[in-house]
Amino acid sequence: MSKTKNSKLRIIPLGGLEQIGMNITAFEYEDSIIVVDCGLAFPTDDMLGIDLVIPDVSYLIEHEEKVKGLFITHGHEDHIGAIPYVLKQINMPIYATKLTMGIIEHKLQEHNLSSQVRRKVVKYGQSINLGPFRVEFVKTNHSIQDAAAFAIYTPAGVVFHTGDFKVDYTPVFGDAIDLQRIAEIGKKGVLAVMCDSTNAERSGFTQSERTVGRQFDNIFAENTSTRIIIATFASNVDRVQQIINSAYKFGRKVVVEGRSMVNIISTASELGYLNIPENTLISIDELKNYPDEKTVLITTGSQGESMAALSRMANGMHRKVSIKPNDTIIFSSHPIPGNEKAVSNIMNELYRKGANVIFQDVHVSGHACAEEIKLIYTLLHPKYCIPVHGEYKHLKAQEAIVKELGYTSDDIFIVSSGDVLELDNESAKVVSHVHTGAIMVDGLGVGDVGNIVLRDRQHLAEDGIIIVVMTLQAGTGLVLAGPDIVSRGFVYVRGSEDLMDSARAVLNDTMEDLMSEGVTDWGKIKSEVKSSLSDFVWKETQRRPMIMPILMEV
Repeated sequence: MSKTKNSKLRIIPLGGLEQIGMNITAFEYEDSIIVVDCGLAFPTDDMLGIDLVIPDVSYLIEHEEKVKGLFITHGHEDHIGAIPYVLKQINMPIYATKLTMGIIEHKLQEHNLSSQVRRKVVKYGQSINLGPFRVEFVKTNHSIQDAAAFAIYTPAGVVFHTGDFKVDYTPVFGDAIDLQRIAEIGKKGVLAVMCDSTNAERSGFTQSERTVGRQFDNIFAENTSTRIIIATFASNVDRVQQIINSAYKFGRKVVVEGRSMVNIISTASELGYLNIPENTLISIDELKNYPDEKTVLITTGSQGESMAALSRMANGMHRKVSIKPNDTIIFSSHPIPGNEKAVSNIMNELYRKGANVIFQDVHVSGHACAEEIKLIYTLLHPKYCIPVHGEYKHLKAQEAIVKELGYTSDDIFIVSSGDVLELDNESAKVVSHVHTGAIMVDGLGVGDVGNIVLRDRQHLAEDGIIIVVMTLQAGTGLVLAGPDIVSRGFVYVRGSEDLMDSARAVLNDTMEDLMSEGVTDWGKIKSEVKSSLSDFVWKETQRRPMIMPILMEV
């Protein structure tokens, strides 16, 4: 395809806008597409039995010949969790920093994809050229190491994608965000900035991760006679480092518990992102060899997830650890919106067991607050502003911040997943919409549970099910046995004999009417049985259970 002067860049978010999680964005210029991030989202309360949610990438599959590569900003699930699922549908090389790639490789091994996917570890300051795109990796800070922002150079101009970021001048590991390079990119002129909005509603600056370390030291100093259990995000490697530092300082052994926690910590320490003093880490089986006041457990479950280690401890279901009175338990995270109830349930359970629970001042966010967002826009001074990463209210909060800097509504684009934003130096506008959506993963099934199945699950959960079993004579449709009524989740049968007898009488009448009319069509019999029983049950109980007639022929 010949290069034309007036080609525009197309930015197509395929997920992650107006929600937390499932971040994935396509950048398209003429006959090339690059993809930034490929995350999952966790199921909402109405997604019964669903394990996780991944983006629908049918747009990329339709244009597979254009797709050049996948660039990952950092190693959190909402940015990398869908990679194995998406790569099974469309194979593309992955570009990421060292720790991020280490975590991705673990995922690829679990899905047996390691040998099929090309991967390249990229250092800060390096650029990758793919078709008309050049992508430069720029150092940023976040609650996991090796987070990167991307300067995406295209013939239409430079787009700066911040990824998840904060400005931390005193990070626990490595260097501070590369504000100097960001300013240099800004000097040369930037077409658009796509900036993290997660904390846009908060004024001021996000505190440095180091402040949590000082807080841990204080807590360890105040609780020298109890066991300490700390729940945090598995992926917050810096937080884990600070817990290990405090434990070492106070002569405690550290146990890491929870599958995701163990995976990420082993990856991080192998790659040199965790500094663990000799003989500090012990296995969970060695706990019994040490007095309580000499141990610390770092565990998953800070969000109240029912299967995570802390929840199992709180509910007495953990095989190796049970909560004792006077245990000091620290929640080193904020509840993600929607998880507040689950977290408070776990806390109540821990209090009941006599534990001392601490959840104030032991967490700082990994996302930029208002002043840091202003700093990035001021250094880059883009023509257009595109708030990303967050619910609609977060995107609106960033819009308000950017307006303080003198931008007008014409310069700011709050787009939805699936919108196609076309832009160049002259103009920017949403020109069309592509198909996007959420694909649900349940066990090993990907996409086999859709809205109809969820509706059935909801129906079963709310009203239960009645199964009607009958044996009919072949040819005549005469009822030889039944109708037998089995119910689950509707009423307790032993206490409702009268209701069941009446229901059976209704079915007998229905079958007699059908016989007298000479109806032998099974479809008709089933629908009549369903509707007569449904009407009867509604009249008697004001409930609408699912009704399943099962007919057998002899």
